[in-house]
Amino acid sequence: MQIRFVIPVILLVASSLANAQSAPAGKTPEQLAAELKWLKPGEVGRIGDKAEFKVQEGYSFLDNKDTDTFLKLNGNLPPGNAYTIASEKNRWFGVLSFSDDGYIKDDEKIDADALLKTLKERNVAGNEEKRKQGVPTLTLEGWYFAPRYDTESKRLEWGTRLRAQDNNQEVVNVSTKILGRSGYMNAVLVTEPATLDRDLADFKVALKNFDYVSGEKYSEWKQGDKVAAFGLGALVLGGAAAVATSKGGFKMVFLAIAAGAAALWGGFKKFFGRK
Repeated sequence: MQIRFVIPVILLVASSLANAQSAPAGKTPEQLAAELKWLKPGEVGRIGDKAEFKVQEGYSFLDNKDTDTFLKLNGNLPPGNAYTIASEKNRWFGVLSFSDDGYIKDDEKIDADALLKTLKERNVAGNEEKRKQGVPTLTLEGWYFAPRYDTESKRLEWGTRLRAQDNNQEVVNVSTKILGRSGYMNAVLVTEPATLDRDLADFKVALKNFDYVSGEKYSEWKQGDKVAAFGLGALVLGGAAAVATSKGGFKMVFLAIAAGAAALWGGFKKFFGRK
């Protein structure tokens, strides 16, 4: 199966699925997968000390330790600070991780055309570096949907369309950022292109069960709290990494791991046999 959905953040760095499936401690991948502690409806998954996910019927959750195992089984290096939510009926999963860059002011008007121009410029430079290293490239073609911010839920989301060099297949990146008092939550959906729109809608339903804990909500910001050095537009460009890039040096982050999605989805179908 050709997978065209790509994870748009650097928390998941692709390695080969074959290497990742060599299980530690003499256990098989199947045994490790069976040991994953998926939460049941009515239980609450804690996302560090920042947020929680209340598990409802049809969805489940893995803590950071089991998420590391899950991602290893699916061909990725463990980030150590990620959590998994998943749908039992629609066969997608999402990875959540928190960035403590500070409170992001949301009074900025988003200029989608200017952001796309910058992203394309970085994409060209990034592809030049990839060619030098013999790495397949991805060409950014445009928005799948332009950045949009919901002032009520404090969620910023956008999608991009790209073209893979090696097989000319279309790739879609979708990102969701949920703003909080001291930073933002990265919410990454992993699915296959044939069901992307349906699964994205279901993903949004699942995220209704996500919330920051008391003291970490966006509305609870107080004078003296850390404020991020960037706004909504820079968040689309890569957040703190985008700010660092603008001050010198080049760092392409959101297109870095095209191979990771195929490994994740292939392993997901094989190992997601929970009851």
